[in-house]
Amino acid sequence: MGTRRILAAVIATAALTGLGLAGAATATAQGAKSYVTPSECRQGGGTADLTDNLCKGGTHDGEKVD
Repeated sequence: MGTRRILAAVIATAALTGLGLAGAATATAQGAKSYVTPSECRQGGGTADLTDNLCKGGTHDGEKVD
């Protein structure tokens, strides 16, 4: 009976640790600046404004064009 409890605790700890790592990776990814090519901007329905280096409109609106 004690072995089952220890095994359950180990599995629960591993699961929670995995969730913590996934959350940290998501937070890092959200903080990163996104860059798109002029072609990707157009494919997303936007217009690449090379004066401001921004994609205007579409799915990549406001993202930097590189």
